[in-house]
Amino acid sequence: MLDFDMLGLAPALNKALQTAGLTEPTPIQNRAIPLALQGHDILGLAQTGTGKTLAFGLPLVDTLLAQPGKPAPKTAKSLILAPTRELVNQIAEALRTLTRDTKLRVVTVVGGQSIGKQINLLLRGTDILVATPGRLIDLMDRGAVDLGEVRHLVLDEADQMLDLGFIHALRRIAPALNPDRQTMLFSATMPKQMEELSRAYLTNPQRVQVAPPGKTADKITQSVHFVAKPAKAAKLREILSADLEAQTLVFARTKHGAEKLMKGLVADGYNAASIHGNKSQGQRDRAIKAFRDGTVTVLVATDVAARGIDIPGVAYVVNYDLPEVADSYVHRIGRTARAGREGEAIAFCAPEEYDLLRQIQKLIKLDIPVASGTVPEGALAEAAKPSGRRGRRPGRGGPAAGAKPGQGGKPRRRRPRRKAA
Repeated sequence: MLDFDMLGLAPALNKALQTAGLTEPTPIQNRAIPLALQGHDILGLAQTGTGKTLAFGLPLVDTLLAQPGKPAPKTAKSLILAPTRELVNQIAEALRTLTRDTKLRVVTVVGGQSIGKQINLLLRGTDILVATPGRLIDLMDRGAVDLGEVRHLVLDEADQMLDLGFIHALRRIAPALNPDRQTMLFSATMPKQMEELSRAYLTNPQRVQVAPPGKTADKITQSVHFVAKPAKAAKLREILSADLEAQTLVFARTKHGAEKLMKGLVADGYNAASIHGNKSQGQRDRAIKAFRDGTVTVLVATDVAARGIDIPGVAYVVNYDLPEVADSYVHRIGRTARAGREGEAIAFCAPEEYDLLRQIQKLIKLDIPVASGTVPEGALAEAAKPSGRRGRRPGRGGPAAGAKPGQGGKPRRRRPRRKAA
């Protein structure tokens, strides 16, 4: 398949794609769209930044355009569930681009915004409802939405919904949907629970996989700096100062840590902003907009942003703190090298994070090249072995590819971690 014209999409969709300058489908789009247009349930697995939104959005809009009649009050013809507010807004923006010259209506419902306004929006009914699970259940409990007419369900970034405990919300939502429906599930990783989820909610799905689950994008250059925790701030400033104009996304583990880091950067003259769970939706939206248009060049975030930012110009992703869950590393660094571009992912690893690095390298099946610093010989390998000492967890660091052996002494004692954002 060479271009979108060969898919047989509605003229309005072809026009929208041409206006957006999109001519050739990505591999996930190339494989998923024809199957979805045939009505199959889809289990889609692809790296972040490969165009999953259009892979389900194009066949969904095309199918809805062929269905006559307006949605009844409080109903929706299709439902897309996503784990974060940012991702919901990103999906809705892409769909509104596709439906701009049609009569199809797209409504979003997320937490952190007026539920009264969302109730009013749903009174008219909608063709496409994009929602976070928690707010959707609130609206269901208030009788503000009737999901019985939903014949198309999309679960986007389903693995993160599992990580965030949304499986219980899904069990509440699914029985309210029309049982005669098409379901599409998309994800970048494939944990064991995902197989169980697909068996529970998909019927004879067509599996579409364009990269091994957990594989990072090919055009991302990765590196790791072994650095003590107190020295991370200086190392970050060194990296930022080397390319002051580049858009850089920095991930911290906690809300407090992200805010403190951002304020320190601003105090030192860097053009920085932050987004995390303690920010209002308006603050988060403004920060992302400023980052998107280049007014802000450094955005400090917790994992709330790992899958909700689709900004082509992100040149660097810095893992200031390594994530507690290895899958999150894949999604974090997927914020760069979007849609075939190149990008760089830089990780900082303190002694207490050796086990986290080992888990990440095991997932991505790659020893991340070492940019600076050293670790004790065999420490990363020993991280997998349980320790008999009381109060000590397995996971005490060691060299990745390129590290020098025989350096360092005993790793420092792990401090209690703050609750992740």
